[in-house]
Amino acid sequence: MFRGIYEGRRVLVTGHSGFKGSWLAAWLLRLGARVCGISLRPGYEPNHYSLLDLDLESEWSNVRESGEVRSIFADFRPEIVFHLAAQALVRPSYEEPALTFATNVMGTVNVLEACRETSSVRAVVIVTSDKCYENREWVWGYRENDAMGGFDPYSASKGCAELVTAAYRRSFFAPETFGKKHSTLVASARAGNVIGGGDWAADRLVPDLMRSAAAHREEALRNPDAVRPWQHVLEPLSGYLQLAGKLYEGKTEFADAWNFGPAPTAAVTVKEAAAALQRSWPEVRFRAAGDPDAPHEARLLRLDCSKAQSLLHWHGVWEPETAFRRTAEWYRDFYLEHKINTDADFDAYFDSAAAADMEWMN
Repeated sequence: MFRGIYEGRRVLVTGHSGFKGSWLAAWLLRLGARVCGISLRPGYEPNHYSLLDLDLESEWSNVRESGEVRSIFADFRPEIVFHLAAQALVRPSYEEPALTFATNVMGTVNVLEACRETSSVRAVVIVTSDKCYENREWVWGYRENDAMGGFDPYSASKGCAELVTAAYRRSFFAPETFGKKHSTLVASARAGNVIGGGDWAADRLVPDLMRSAAAHREEALRNPDAVRPWQHVLEPLSGYLQLAGKLYEGKTEFADAWNFGPAPTAAVTVKEAAAALQRSWPEVRFRAAGDPDAPHEARLLRLDCSKAQSLLHWHGVWEPETAFRRTAEWYRDFYLEHKINTDADFDAYFDSAAAADMEWMN
């Protein structure tokens, strides 16, 4: 898998205790990597990271603390870096905009500075968001060369993080001077809405619906007609891993920005997503309840992932119905049987990827 690149490699993951980060850390351990994580301690119970009990080095620190980040890099000397640590929600960004910008922008600066000072680093993937684009709510998908922007503080902070990454790449990690002035290649990754077991963050559709189902409550959908590019968490992670592998191999053409999202048919409304979850766990109940006083959230967002499909030979493996089904089943089995389906989801996903003849399975 991934040509064996991760076997025995020192890989640092920021945000490893979060939803997406914990899935990535678990996958890296399966690949034989030595993993070090930088993150805040999980802020709620239950949480996916603690449930998995992963065998890795955890540094409970904040990416806003530049000195601590540099010290951890100096001690661990990573070869590959995935930066996922972030304030990751739109609505809290209205409540704490300064914290959101400090974490998402200056946190990215601090990680890139640590990479610049650590000669062992060869590949860096900065993970931002599909919300980094100046969203004009077009019916077609955004491409990597479209303008950065953001209406709300969260989206704007992710656009800023992309600009920071591009500036560092041009100034310090230029592909054209690779092997002459430096030995590090940097890319950024922009993913669509991810779902899957183990996400308990507040103000996210799936965790809110799953908590309500477990408590036999009906959940209000505040933006039922909003369209999002839904995908299982393992989909973009396969793209991140494939991208970092190319960078580690010194392939300079991959030091760029990349979209990782589902096929256009997977961009469905919030209400349709809730109904898909309900089909696998009938206890899921919901109603439309738009709030005219709620802070602004985009109603339409699509990604064009043709670049990743053409050059990385990457695309999604699971159809939307499969992603929603396995997500609902993960929570259903956790709440009703105290069962954790993470390993089973990995195995099922790998079987589907092999059947689809995905390049990264080799």
